[in-house]
Amino acid sequence: MYIIAGLGNPGKKYEDTRHNVGFSTIDVLADKLNIKVNKIKFKGLVGEGRIGNEKVILLKPHTFMNNSGESIVEILNFYKLKPEDLMVIVDDIDIEFAQLKIKKNGSAGTHNGLKSIVNLTGSKDFARFKIGVGKKHPNEDLASFVLSNFPSKDRKHIADAIDACADAVIDAVDSGIDKSMNSYNNNIY
Repeated sequence: MYIIAGLGNPGKKYEDTRHNVGFSTIDVLADKLNIKVNKIKFKGLVGEGRIGNEKVILLKPHTFMNNSGESIVEILNFYKLKPEDLMVIVDDIDIEFAQLKIKKNGSAGTHNGLKSIVNLTGSKDFARFKIGVGKKHPNEDLASFVLSNFPSKDRKHIADAIDACADAVIDAVDSGIDKSMNSYNNNIY
């Protein structure tokens, strides 16, 4: 069993922002897997289904990005799962735009959502599926940048990256994280 969490911020005003590519990926995954992510539990929206023979729970934490760990800890504790049973989908400003980077574990880097998960689970041992959302201009405020929408010229590329990320998650559950990393890591869409 896996918990697949896409990070983002709840509410209409954050819907298509750079910070919400995790939520968008969960939406695409839900469509591909015919899972309804509509139950309010664990301080988020959840939906249950299967990838092959494996049970999966899709989660969109509604604690706001910086407190994502609160929702994650609740669901892991409820199902008596370890961080190794968790896959997290996040935006990343440190990789190329529309690039995928998949990691088995590692530090939280500069991402506050990942920092919250690491701090509250006490572990860095969970998979991360990162989607490059572009780099801010040198004098631009980081919060303003990640909470901004994609320019129209970039929307097709980010939609393709989100779709590929959903496929990478399915591949990781079906065939293992190593295969998914070999197939998708560092691809730009």
